Amino acid sequence: MPAILFVRIESALDSEELLVRARERLPQFRKVPGLVQKIYGKDPVTGDVCGIYFFDTRQALAEFRDSDLAKTIPDAYEASEVRRETFDVLFPLHPGQGPLRQEHLQPSENGSS
Repeated sequence: MPAILFVRIESALDSEELLVRARERLPQFRKVPGLVQKIYGKDPVTGDVCGIYFFDTRQALAEFRDSDLAKTIPDAYEASEVRRETFDVLFPLHPGQGPLRQEHLQPSENGSS
């Protein structure tokens, strides 16, 4: 079953420095097994940044959370607070579009039965 990891980071770093650090780490994230897509975001009010990770399986997400790359996220962004949440994918609004391809979804997960 596909899984989502949502990571929200509060940091005193300015927006430009956060972007520089995120871009520097792109090659490492591109090599994460089972990571289908990662979306980078920023809260326009608080300045907090987030990563929304789409994994092809819960196991891939669990292995990532135990990895050195995941463990370095707080230090990489000089985080004062990190919030992590995990979710199982229920179904997409538009099957075949977005970060999860049809082959990642079971019939019950893509809105059909």
